[in-house]
Amino acid sequence: MASKHASKVVSAEEAVPELIEDPVLVKSEQEAKADAKADAKSNDTPTSVEELAGVGPATAKKLAENGYATIMALATASVAEIANIGSIGEKTAQKIIESARGALNLSFETADIVNTRRKAMSRVTTGSNELNKLLGGGMETGSMTELYGEFRSGKTQLAHQLCVCAQLPIEKGGLYDGKNPVTVAYIDTEGTFRPERIIAMAQRFELDPEATLKNIQVGRAYNSDHQMCLADKVLQTAQEKNIRVLIVDSLVSHFRAEFMGRGTLANRQQKLNQHLHALLRAAEMNNMLVIVTNQVQAKPDVFFGDPNQASGGNIVAHASQTRLKLRKSKGPLRVVQVVDSPLLPESECVFSITEAGIADE
Repeated sequence: MASKHASKVVSAEEAVPELIEDPVLVKSEQEAKADAKADAKSNDTPTSVEELAGVGPATAKKLAENGYATIMALATASVAEIANIGSIGEKTAQKIIESARGALNLSFETADIVNTRRKAMSRVTTGSNELNKLLGGGMETGSMTELYGEFRSGKTQLAHQLCVCAQLPIEKGGLYDGKNPVTVAYIDTEGTFRPERIIAMAQRFELDPEATLKNIQVGRAYNSDHQMCLADKVLQTAQEKNIRVLIVDSLVSHFRAEFMGRGTLANRQQKLNQHLHALLRAAEMNNMLVIVTNQVQAKPDVFFGDPNQASGGNIVAHASQTRLKLRKSKGPLRVVQVVDSPLLPESECVFSITEAGIADE
């Protein structure tokens, strides 16, 4: 007979319940720490401007109003640019930029990645097969192309045509994907934009003239500050309005008129350089086609060859990825020459200016 004082048999589960767990669910201490660190890193990575260090709602609004609405825009900005916005100091600007660069992990990348990104670039037809051939298929997006030449060389006519051609379907050499209408921003500094020319060109390409006009945003710039302000406005609204083409006609007109004499040359070039960098940023950040037309100035000390050279000096020359020189020929014919390009060889072709726009001779 068993004694009533016999000890109670306790199961292993009751004795040490904390030791009985599913081994599949048990993580090592090192794995747990690694997961916690990864989660913290993921949670700390900013996904919007307001999440960056040193940026609150008020600062984010102020940055967006000045064209810095994305983390990429801040990551590629300089401390001076950000510090000049409102009451943002240099230390705060430095913190914001470093936080933006950390969020994007900006560093070197292999050339094959660059090649893949370049394949995503589009080319806009000019309406002339010969000119398209000269340019390797058309005007390239994601970069800035400069058209310079004397008066009546066809710069403004080509700019008007690109306003229309950009709205063509992709399969016809345009940028329209069948979903979102393409918007063109046209900064007119000399009062030369003519909607009548747009209508004639749209009819040639069988586009609705009224719809084509509505997709072109025209800004009449009355001085250099206004011109720069309009360019910043394009940066702010590029994604919202699907702005794929930005045209400045012409680039240096106001700068030449406002900064007279050698004593103001340094200030003029510094301001012009700032404007050019804003245009380049618009092109690269939004895969946008940026076209600037430029005047020429005569060099009286040149006795042989062409005495005309592009205005703006080396500042404009270095900023433009592709430089095209236009000159007059017989009647409606114009000659285009590739002066500088990282891809295209130096060559030239002839096109004609007709009532319906740019065409082959």
